[in-house]
Amino acid sequence: MVFKRLLGALGAGGPSVDTVLAEGPVLPGGTLTGEVRLGGGEARARVEDITLELLARVEAESEEDEHEGVVVFERHHVGGDFTLEAGEERVLPFALAVPWETPTTELYGQSLGIVLGVRTEVALGGARDKGDLDPLVVSALPVQEAVLDAFGRLGWGFRSADLELGRIGGTGQRLPFYQEIELTPPPALAHAVNEVEVTFLASATGAEVVLEADKRGGLLGGGHDALTRFTVAHADVPALDWASEVDGWITHLLEHSSAYGDHGSYYSHADPYGGGHTDHHDHTDHHESHGAGRAVLAGAAGLAVGAAGGLVAAEVIDEAGDWFEGDEGSEDGDEE
Repeated sequence: MVFKRLLGALGAGGPSVDTVLAEGPVLPGGTLTGEVRLGGGEARARVEDITLELLARVEAESEEDEHEGVVVFERHHVGGDFTLEAGEERVLPFALAVPWETPTTELYGQSLGIVLGVRTEVALGGARDKGDLDPLVVSALPVQEAVLDAFGRLGWGFRSADLELGRIGGTGQRLPFYQEIELTPPPALAHAVNEVEVTFLASATGAEVVLEADKRGGLLGGGHDALTRFTVAHADVPALDWASEVDGWITHLLEHSSAYGDHGSYYSHADPYGGGHTDHHDHTDHHESHGAGRAVLAGAAGLAVGAAGGLVAAEVIDEAGDWFEGDEGSEDGDEE
């Protein structure tokens, strides 16, 4: 993957930059490698700073409406403070640590419709110039594959995936947004639930799996949302019977969650410029996952993952601009 940009700060004849990413997807918690290749222009230039940015296309909800835009969620200093001579070619390799909570963009090679990108910012001559967005492909961790594979074998189907600006209270979430993967129920559960949203909050030791069910209403009352959280260690993934494990999670979610507040009690939809929303509380019941046997991953195993109609990465900046940029700086419950 390559993008090339003639640095506008110096106009025609100025330096050029190629950012080349290593081929293939990366993993959350892994390393993104590549090179920044500089080509000297017609005159000597002072390169003050070269920085890589990881960006995500996210949705932000407010009481009035919804917005879509771009969030910078990681920055990496590649180099700087040197002189690039006229016509000189210089290569700067980089190795960028990918945050553990970086969203998954594909499952078994099939797109989830999530838009992530890499952008290079170069400062020279007292001005900063940002390159085009280069698509970033992120594969699922073994724990994510195991959980989604189990949902598929239990008859659940893929509906959509998106990124929501905000924080989930009571979790160890670090990024300013989270990924929701929406699944549709099998026929046997269609009377009880409209959908279940799955969120993974990975770390170096494991992952928190947050489940939110959109329950259907009954004769005596309307529907409501139920939430629960489970934790799994990376080391335990090969040993668990995942179909049995996830089936137990679903039962726990649908049968043992009780009514608890509104959506704001669990999710904090932050101000896009860093103001934040302070009304978020911890979940109330933490369930640790344990099980026996080995889950066998068998492709998508019925989880009907399709190209979810997301914008290609090159279109994100054009359509969304940098609306969100500018600021640098088992637990259960139900929703009425």
